[in-house]
Amino acid sequence: MMKPQEMGHIAVAVIVLALVTGLQFIIENQFDLLIQAFIFSAVVIFAAVFSKKLTAYLLDANVEHEIWQMSTYGFKKSNRFNKPLPAGLIFPILASIITLGQVKFASLLTYEARALKYRASKRFGFYSFKEVTDWHHAIIGAASTISLLIIAAISYFSPTASLEYLSKISIYYAFWNLFPISKLDGAQIFFGSRILWAILATITVIILIMTIVVV
Repeated sequence: MMKPQEMGHIAVAVIVLALVTGLQFIIENQFDLLIQAFIFSAVVIFAAVFSKKLTAYLLDANVEHEIWQMSTYGFKKSNRFNKPLPAGLIFPILASIITLGQVKFASLLTYEARALKYRASKRFGFYSFKEVTDWHHAIIGAASTISLLIIAAISYFSPTASLEYLSKISIYYAFWNLFPISKLDGAQIFFGSRILWAILATITVIILIMTIVVV
């Protein structure tokens, strides 16, 4: 079960992603396509969230999502904001407005994984799985990227023309979240397995180029 706060963060992420990917439609008064962008954004966010939650469950863990927050700036840990900066709201919207929708910055959500000790103790012994390791974080984050790549590939090769835009939104979201910074999926994958990160990053970039150039 999702907590109301987590559901709120996910709902906000869907709205922001729809605005970021659909700003051009707003500028061109194509509001029917904006509705399509909203639906596809919901599909992408749901796929990313559900895949992480399912993978975490299989690892006897729980995942909670929130809008990407930044507490520090620069390279020193002492450089801290008075209050966490909602980077998952500010950066995507700002980048979209400045570029008139050309840059679809889609780093929105981060996640925190915690071990379900009552299940782990029953299956593996009380002290066997007290915390989620970096490798587990990598697997959970990778599940999101893989699910988005699958959606992008299926919609890309689909004979239905409207699904081409779903392919773009999926790959945009996967691409921007693979950056190994802060607590984004990319950072969790990178510090858990650099090889896994490199493989996913390479595939994502290839599909992104195909989507931009060919579609």
